[in-house]
Amino acid sequence: MAFFAIVIALLLEQVRPLGRTHPIASAQLHWVRAVGRNVDAGGQRHGWLAWVLAVGAPTLLAAGVHWLLNSLGGWPLALLWSVFILYLTLGFRQFSHHFTAIRDALETGDEARARSLLAEWQQVDVGALPRTEIVRHVIEYSVLATHRHVFGVLVWFCLLSMLGLGPAGAVFYRAAEFTARYWRLKSRAPDHPISPALCEVADTSWRLVDWLPARATALGFAIVGSFEDAVDVWRNHAARFADPNDGVILAATAGAIGVRLGGASLKPLPTEGLGQPAGNPASGLAAEGLPGESARTAHFAQVVGLVWRTAALWLLLLALLTLAHVIG
Repeated sequence: MAFFAIVIALLLEQVRPLGRTHPIASAQLHWVRAVGRNVDAGGQRHGWLAWVLAVGAPTLLAAGVHWLLNSLGGWPLALLWSVFILYLTLGFRQFSHHFTAIRDALETGDEARARSLLAEWQQVDVGALPRTEIVRHVIEYSVLATHRHVFGVLVWFCLLSMLGLGPAGAVFYRAAEFTARYWRLKSRAPDHPISPALCEVADTSWRLVDWLPARATALGFAIVGSFEDAVDVWRNHAARFADPNDGVILAATAGAIGVRLGGASLKPLPTEGLGQPAGNPASGLAAEGLPGESARTAHFAQVVGLVWRTAALWLLLLALLTLAHVIG
């Protein structure tokens, strides 16, 4: 049933993509905001209580509705519920319009518009980024968005679905990601600031929740891309990123399609064991991104192909598992 729910949800999302604002998203925002304001008292214990309420309550609600529908109407109602939840949490069209608009602007030579669109998408000041850096940032943000809106959701949906909890895994993953992102943003806001303890709890929990999905996504990219290069960059360069899970995904992406990702924010790379004596700057890796070609617009098509091949790979695996379950 999980396979059919995923396929139907993806098709619906392609035909009628969900807007950025809808009643369920607004309800989630109000819930997380209310929990933070009413439970956060500045302590570690209060932080964990707030996180459990913000993430656990919608997860239990999704599992409870699944159980109720499955009891009352059998698998057809449970399937419809799973499709509905996946339609809300899973899909490429929730972010792909940003990628398409920036790509089109770069292909027409309108770098100013590309910078503006990138700044609007990520809510950051891009300054006067050169064309190569614009492309690099778009690739990185798009790959991470794909992971958080598609592959990460699939992993947790399948895990909890196998335990009989229906679409609770999809809700759990997206709620954990949204909670960490929202509280991290609020921790920098002058009004109603979030305590450091709550922000730390949310970030720690998100890293734990995303540990397995990040490596599943990286493995999928490696399988459908250049496997040896992806694994090599993954092993030797993933730790250079500030976020360990994002580092695994971006390193695998860089190796899979041969593009240089990362930038000045990367941690210096120790040269021992890489054919360079310690302290030798000849490799230049401490100041540059990962190995590979400089990012250019031609890599956009490679990223799109990588993502769709990975999606097809996981759907094929799910189809085979479903077939084996039916036959068995």
